[in-house]
Amino acid sequence: MRGAAFQYKGPPIIRGLRATKAVLNVAMKKTLFALSIAAAAALSSGSAAAQQAQQAQQARAGDKAAGAAKSDSCAGCHSIPGYQASFPQVYKVPKIAGQSEKYIAASLIAYRKGDRKFPTMRAIAASLSDQDIADLAVYYASLAGPETAPPAKPEEPSVAVAKLLAQANCASCHGANYSAPIDPSYPKLAGQYADYLSASLRAYQTDHNPRIGRNNAIMVGMARPYSPADIRAMAAYIASLPGELHTVPQPRFR
Repeated sequence: MRGAAFQYKGPPIIRGLRATKAVLNVAMKKTLFALSIAAAAALSSGSAAAQQAQQAQQARAGDKAAGAAKSDSCAGCHSIPGYQASFPQVYKVPKIAGQSEKYIAASLIAYRKGDRKFPTMRAIAASLSDQDIADLAVYYASLAGPETAPPAKPEEPSVAVAKLLAQANCASCHGANYSAPIDPSYPKLAGQYADYLSASLRAYQTDHNPRIGRNNAIMVGMARPYSPADIRAMAAYIASLPGELHTVPQPRFR
């Protein structure tokens, strides 16, 4: 009927709203309770994870005496000054005494994983536990070199070599004197054997070889552009610099 007032005949609206509000309150309380339980579980899990990480770190803390006792398999090469590897390439094995603990550990782990390829080192590293690696790393890092620290600014290279080193900005990671890397997991280079440095850079240029090669995205990108002559020139300069690396002969090898 036109003009008749509309009359709502359903359930009382206020009563319905009150009922809906009550349902929402119950649901919200349940949600808050569930969130509090989840937060408590997350905190407990995080605490447990942190505790496990701390325990793992403590378990891998190196022991120098233990490292010395485990170093026989290393000494046959690294305790003979000027000793040369003969397969698959010929070059002097690196000086590792005085190298940083983190770098030695990182290198051994890379050989164990296969990120660095060299048959002898791969076989030795594969036999080492995390604790063995930590012990050996702290032992060789403790074999300090010369009492006089390398100069902060070394003798300048030739213009050609300076240009090659600047091309990859080598000093930005390995330090201006190539003996003070910005991160202890990067190697000290000053005074290292030139032929080993050359072989290392060539390894970053090598692909699809089961016996030779290194897998490190940064170093691969840095090493690729250099020719063999470039590598030899840079290696000769860095090897000529005073550094902390040296070889400590064992009595039976003196």
